Amino acid sequence: MSSCCAAEAKNASERKLLWIVLILNFSMFVIEFIAGWLANSSGLLADSLDMLADAAVYSLSLYAVGKSLLYKGRAALANGYLQLSLGLLVLVDVARRIWLGSEPQSELMLSIGFMALIVNMICFVLLYQFRQGDVNLKASWICSRNDMLANIGIIISAVLVGQFDAAWPDWVIGSVIAGIVIHSSLAIINEAKVSIQSDAVADKNRT
Repeated sequence: MSSCCAAEAKNASERKLLWIVLILNFSMFVIEFIAGWLANSSGLLADSLDMLADAAVYSLSLYAVGKSLLYKGRAALANGYLQLSLGLLVLVDVARRIWLGSEPQSELMLSIGFMALIVNMICFVLLYQFRQGDVNLKASWICSRNDMLANIGIIISAVLVGQFDAAWPDWVIGSVIAGIVIHSSLAIINEAKVSIQSDAVADKNRT
């Protein structure tokens, strides 16, 4: 009975935490997406889509809290494929901007980059305790860690855009963020498949 209550309390705590980081990431997605278009920045747009992917990760993680390894694995698998699709979409957008040309606004990039970094630092600290947890919570922590690196990249690229009055730093960081998203998505997909296979083996042993 006590173990059951402890599990329920743990699940409730996880849900509350995931709701907090979900709201933070979705709010930042809206802000960063609008700012990305206004600043004509591939980097900000790429990071906004990454924020949206993270919000989806947290939504699916909420769905998976308290469920079996199979459900958690399937949720993580969906997360991975979503991030992979968004990463490829960002690469297409970067290629389009290189082809057509763009004039990113460094000041707006810099301010939004710092704002996104603060949000991701908060999420990273909140999720740190779950870095060795189940596949979905670990995926959520990985997302926050990678996002901080991407935000630092945007800040650096904004400085370079202003310094050289050129768009290429923005194209570079947009491509790098897309690469980070794609690499992370493949890692999440692989780990999710392992989780699903482990559940299948355990289920077979039970029968």
